Formats: sequence, structure tokens, C-alpha cells
Amino acid sequence: MSQTTASAVPAAPGGPAPARSRRLLRAVAVASCVPYLALKVAWVAGSHVGIPDGSPLLDHPGEMRVANVLTILMDGAVIVLALLLTRPWGRRVPAWLLAVPMWVAAGLLAPIMTGYPLQLLVRVLGGSAGGTSGGSDEPFLHAWVFAVVYTGFIVQGLALGALFALYARDRWGHLWRGRTADLPAGLPGAAQRGTAVAAAVLALFPLTVRLVWACGGTTGLSENVVESRGSDFQVLESLYVVFLLTTVTGGLVLAFRRDRALPVRVPLLLAGIGSGAVACWGGWMAATALIPSTDPAGRPTGLMLLTYAGQVIVGLLVASVGARFLAARSAAAVKRPVT
Repeated sequence: MSQTTASAVPAAPGGPAPARSRRLLRAVAVASCVPYLALKVAWVAGSHVGIPDGSPLLDHPGEMRVANVLTILMDGAVIVLALLLTRPWGRRVPAWLLAVPMWVAAGLLAPIMTGYPLQLLVRVLGGSAGGTSGGSDEPFLHAWVFAVVYTGFIVQGLALGALFALYARDRWGHLWRGRTADLPAGLPGAAQRGTAVAAAVLALFPLTVRLVWACGGTTGLSENVVESRGSDFQVLESLYVVFLLTTVTGGLVLAFRRDRALPVRVPLLLAGIGSGAVACWGGWMAATALIPSTDPAGRPTGLMLLTYAGQVIVGLLVASVGARFLAARSAAAVKRPVT
């Protein structure tokens, strides 16, 4: 089988039809950011549009203004990524400078893209939103805000994901071609296998806790969370269980190559998206938990914080397995002579 180096990988055909499709996807990605950015800018400016009276968001205006500015920058990064993935200068960006924000974006968007439709479906079947998602028990945001924002996030994820798939196929497609049986001896290495095993062992803690919460248990939950739980809460906890299992599975399959007929891209996708979802949402929940609360019932418990931290560690470990794998395969491709 002939091999090519990274620099010798041909670019995708640049005909007018592909160019138009990428421009369309870029426009959709940018447009889908507008509702969220408009709301956030309005809130930073002092508006309470979409925020009901009595919402916890109004208790700490200073902290929420900082959080809103941060999330404006995060959503603005989606626009930058959409431009990077479709402009000629984007092909010259260092791999890590693109991979890291895409990993974060995929990690933050994947649970929303899967969770929000599932929450709506469960509500249709008789579930209750609960106070954490705009329910009437404990006002947080008006329901229309979730509909507008989460729909925008789903469109962002689909458009940005499609753009990245096209970009990655053109630039790095050779790194995940073939099946695990085709990988050279010594790839992955002992360090990657050890890291994957460590991630699997450490994942048992957050996995067990999330599973207990998904099944209706209240062990380690703060009083406010217990009182405001609904079907939305249980859907999200179930999804965290799924993402943790996905992350660990992707890391182990990639490290040990047990299924030699499996395409390489499958464990890479499982490890990449799963680790991003686990690590980024664990980090986000840990960061929001640090916001001071005057209500003791609203403060996160030690078990909650340990669960979030465990997720971050597991996600980062599995992400490192995937990153080392891609780096090693890229180096092997460069060393192999062009034929």
C-alpha cells in the first residue's frame, strides 16, 4: 500500500459547488450566533429581557456580567472558527491552535445538541422541566430563551461540525484512514495504554455518581438541586453517563486496538467528542459553582465538586491519548518515503 506524507496530501477539489456549500455553511454558523450574542449584549448593558423577576441570575449582577462577557467571547469564537475553516489563511494555522478550540466547541455543544431534543421529547411524554430549565417552581429564564438559544446552539454545532469535517478531511484525512489493524507496531505506545487505563479507573467515580443521580438518587446533591429536579435534570445526568462511557470506550479501543477491523476514525471520534463533553462541561460546572451564593442551600456540595473535577481529569487524559496518537501517526507519515 502506498503512503503519502502530510505535505503531499492533495487538497480537495476547489470547484464552485464545494465553495458555495462551504460559504453557505459559514453563513449559517455565523447567523446562528446572532440571537445568543444579542441576548448576552443586552444583559451586559443592563437589560432583563428574558429574565423573570426573582431569577437567581439577578442576585449577583457583577458576577453575571463577567460571565456574560466571557460567554460572548466564547460564542464569538464560533464566528472566528467558521472563518478559519473556510478561508485560505485558515490552512496555515498551526494544528493545535485549531484543534483546541474545536475540541472545546464540540465538547460544549454535543450535550446540548443531544440533550435539548431529548428533554423536549421527554416533556411531550409527560416529563417536567424542573426549576433548572425554566420551570415554574424556581424561575431562572423564560422558556422562550431556552428555545431560541438552544436552537441556535444546535444549528451552530451542525454547521461548524460540517465545516470542520470538510476542513479536516482536506488537511488531515490521512491520519485516520484505514483500520486499527493497519496501524504500525508500537502505535499506540505503552504510555497511551497506561493513560487510557488510568482514565477508565478514574471514570468509575463520576460515572457512579452521575448514574445514581440519573436514577433519582439525591446523594451529594445540594438542597436547591434536589428541590428543582425534573425530567430535564435526569436526561442530562443520563447523558453525562453516556458521554463518560463513550470517552472511556474510545480511549481504550484506541489504545489497545482490540477490534482490529474497526475503522480508526471511530475510536478517534468517540474519544475526541466524548472527552470534550466530559472535560469541558465538568470544568464549566465547577467554574459556575465557584460563584458566591448567599443561600447555603444553593452551594454545591463536596461530592458535586469532586464529580466535576473527576470529569475534567478523565476527559483530559483521554484527549491526551487521542492527541498523542495523531501526533505519532503524523510523524510516522512524514518519515515514510513518498511512493
